[in-house]
Amino acid sequence: MSSFDDDTRVLADGKHSFTGTVHPAWNIGANPNGGYLLALAVSALRQDAPDHHLDPLSVTVHYLRPGLGGQPCRVDAHVLRSGRTLSTGRAALVQAGEARIEVLAALGDLHPGAEPALTIPPPPIPPPDQCPQRSGGQQGVELPILDRLDIRLHPDEAVAGRAGSAQVSGWIRFRDGRDPDTLATLLFADAFPPAVFGLLGMIGWVPTIELTVHVRRRPAPGWMLGAFRARDLVDGRVIEDGALWDSEGRLVAQSRQLALVRQAERKP
Repeated sequence: MSSFDDDTRVLADGKHSFTGTVHPAWNIGANPNGGYLLALAVSALRQDAPDHHLDPLSVTVHYLRPGLGGQPCRVDAHVLRSGRTLSTGRAALVQAGEARIEVLAALGDLHPGAEPALTIPPPPIPPPDQCPQRSGGQQGVELPILDRLDIRLHPDEAVAGRAGSAQVSGWIRFRDGRDPDTLATLLFADAFPPAVFGLLGMIGWVPTIELTVHVRRRPAPGWMLGAFRARDLVDGRVIEDGALWDSEGRLVAQSRQLALVRQAERKP
């Protein structure tokens, strides 16, 4: 059993209610990573969905307040409607009596082997062994999550501000050898340095306001490649677009998020 499976496990505690723990091993600084909190909530929602609707297809999450690492949580998860091709549900992760995140998701069955009529090819990037590991020192924040995830960045984008533009790309996998799946894809979509790292340099924690992930297919085993870019930064709020490809070069997911960039707020 992988640490990701252990740390996203929730147990039914009544109708549409599940209990678990937010593990601090997935922290960015003092706060649990947003993608990890999302995976924890969707793990509960999958238990409320039919067995043939376990793949997240479209997931939108709003972050109301930071999670509390090392403390128990309750997830209120309820499938609102279930049809032949998908189920739609809502989930809220609650700690210390307050909702931390609110999720609205569509779940379905991503049939393996389906050939796309139109897709996005992966960007060129050196292989993982030629890419340096993500560094908390470069971002200016401690990264306990790197004990769980192996993240390698493009050599031109691994040093704070070196890219000269708001972009970041690289490779990602679980350190314990667990293969990626569609639930892990939700985590990976929010596990890279913020794209503005390549432009602004050492920026610390960039909290997400809202994140949407569209999962397109089940990933093949092995490394996944991520590429993220921001083109709009206004008044300390940035919109970032991202994509993930599996080891066979197939597009697995696309994401978009709105986040706070606190360094930008301090600039005159």
